[in-house]
Amino acid sequence: MSEIITSSEERKTGKELYSYQKGAINKIFKSFEDAPEDYHLLYQLPTGGGKTVIFSEIVRQYLKHHNRKVLVMTHRIELCKQTSNMLTGFGVINKVVDSKANLDDQEEYSCFVAMVETLNNRLNEDKLDISDIGLVIIDEAHYNSFTKLFKFFDKSFILGVTATPLSSNMKLPMKDNYNELITGETIESLIENEFLARAEVFAYNMGLTSLEVGSNGDYTVKSSEDLYTNSDMLGKLLEAYKKHSLGKKTLIFNNGINTSLHVFDTFRAAGYQIAHLDNTATKKQRNQILTWFKETPNAILTSVSILTTGFDEPTVDTIILNRATKSLTLYYQMIGRGSRILKNKSKFSVIDLGNNLYRFGPWGADLDWQKIFNSPNYYMDRLLNDEEIEGKFKHEMPAELRAEFANSEEVYFDIKDTYIESVKKGQSSKVVLEQSIAQHAKICIENSEDIYDALGLAKMLGEDIDHRIQAYAKCISKSTYNFLSWLKDDYRKKLNSYLRDNFDTLFEEIHGRPPED
Repeated sequence: MSEIITSSEERKTGKELYSYQKGAINKIFKSFEDAPEDYHLLYQLPTGGGKTVIFSEIVRQYLKHHNRKVLVMTHRIELCKQTSNMLTGFGVINKVVDSKANLDDQEEYSCFVAMVETLNNRLNEDKLDISDIGLVIIDEAHYNSFTKLFKFFDKSFILGVTATPLSSNMKLPMKDNYNELITGETIESLIENEFLARAEVFAYNMGLTSLEVGSNGDYTVKSSEDLYTNSDMLGKLLEAYKKHSLGKKTLIFNNGINTSLHVFDTFRAAGYQIAHLDNTATKKQRNQILTWFKETPNAILTSVSILTTGFDEPTVDTIILNRATKSLTLYYQMIGRGSRILKNKSKFSVIDLGNNLYRFGPWGADLDWQKIFNSPNYYMDRLLNDEEIEGKFKHEMPAELRAEFANSEEVYFDIKDTYIESVKKGQSSKVVLEQSIAQHAKICIENSEDIYDALGLAKMLGEDIDHRIQAYAKCISKSTYNFLSWLKDDYRKKLNSYLRDNFDTLFEEIHGRPPED
């Protein structure tokens, strides 16, 4: 196993911070000093930049100079424990307020760490004294579960920290709960300064128009599982892994437990070392699986949501997005799981099987977080929908089929551009299909010695024909099932007829000699 160089979060012990971390702390305290006591400040920093380090040092300094207490809130129990350990490393004695915590000794502590739901119960039961809390820190502040607790802290300075200042619920924008956003280092800056690894993305053109969007604004689990559990999609996933990640430690993200189990079965049947993890696993099972994943160089772990936050495993070489999402935050969280650096790891691979790259742009792109914070709907409304994304795809033959047409320099035919040209010339839209059939016939003859070879190749073009018909139907705004079915069948018949009627003439034009008898 490679020697690990830990991220900035893991290297710090409370005594030494990097210049950008010190700068962030100074900005936050300056805002704190100039603002009223109930001010809400949001701080953004990419995953791996050291958010926990920064707010742990803020807690240390705050307790040193103020005679009030601090509360740190997280949304998961694992983050509670990690945060408590980090604070302890900074010399901050703290108490974790979980479901089993005895609060009889709470007066002895100046810092508390609590999960949001547990804290909500304790406060409603009046079992935790928060009258002297001067500073509240919220980790992963984009989750809206925290906002219901703000009413308890109307005289506290609230600091939210997040990698993506975009609310998990678009109906509750973060600007409504925070007065100001301070942005930290960019992903590109952290990569250039060797705090994060660079992502090398392999994006596949996926047909996702069957996916449905739920009330939460993201794709539903059911429609995702209907698509991603079919044999074609599982086969594409396996082939993508073989091509880009074979023998590398790989983390696969899915939308749905059933999908992850199908992935597990597919990879295991192919002879690969793989484990499945979801939120139904016990603590013991989870620890066993994550220990195996850490210690096995070529391990594959297929998961559902559970590893998007609070999970740091620097030895991950490949992230596979075996799902689509409309959540920018989730997109960044999933890819960020592979960005931790190692001594011999300066980059990692991302295999995108959900058109996420086309939807959001590259991970680490120079996003204007201030604009997103102030106008989240403006940003979200500009995202392309699936039909728009797929409309930009250039259909490519699978490599195995393309090899059958090796004598042809180009096999692609642009239906949309041809349609636009025909409209400009005042021609019938049928001209588009006639030109497409002629081009299909040409590539068949270029790679044939007789009419039987050509007809055999034409029969192999089924998927290519279907794609062209779909593109044509969009151009003419007519796409009923019966119409498309008839059009596909008619195209195949006309292609075969075209080949039979024109084979000899076209063969001689292309090859410079008549076909052999």
